[in-house]
Amino acid sequence: MLMAILFNVCLVASNLLETKVIQIAGVTATAGLMVFPISYIINDCIAEVWGYRKIRLVIWSGFASNFLVIGFAQLSILLPAAPFWEGEAAFRFVFGLAPRIAAASLLAFLVGSFINAYVMSRMKIASEGRHFSLRAMLSTVAGEGVDSLIFFPIAFGGLIPARELVAMVIAQIGLKTLYEVIALPATIRIVRWMKRIEKVDAYDYDASYNPLKVKDV
Repeated sequence: MLMAILFNVCLVASNLLETKVIQIAGVTATAGLMVFPISYIINDCIAEVWGYRKIRLVIWSGFASNFLVIGFAQLSILLPAAPFWEGEAAFRFVFGLAPRIAAASLLAFLVGSFINAYVMSRMKIASEGRHFSLRAMLSTVAGEGVDSLIFFPIAFGGLIPARELVAMVIAQIGLKTLYEVIALPATIRIVRWMKRIEKVDAYDYDASYNPLKVKDV
């Protein structure tokens, strides 16, 4: 439950931080880069310890959380601001996601998260539970790669020069993967600790990989 809560918090925070484009050492990315990779690390942990069924439910809870936050934000924007309040423009900038950005974010999250969980699950079965580091890395590259390939073209296509857009996609994939590498030692320890505490180590031999079978937990 605590892992699922942290997963949802990271997703909501990363969506809000995506509104700021940053540039460090000539590399352009979004501020959401600070938080979003954590959700993939949690994805790996839940899929590794509790299996695909549990992470499928958590992914959909993350989707619902993002959808609700976006919906409430749009409702707040529609409400009339107090005459003396001077923060309306800034509020709209941060919370007023354009429909295409909201759609890109939700779609990229769903597809990327499920691919990450699927790769993690299938590789665990194929390797008989060995090589967690390799499985975590490859599943993250697959999931975050697809996420970036979906999000940036839909969200910023036509608004940012194509060359810069491609550079942002490559930078995001590379930086998120680097993030995973740096966090890997901690991830390994957390997974071992959770398996020991929970006394569970799931293998998805009979699991359905249909993303819509949420009731199958």
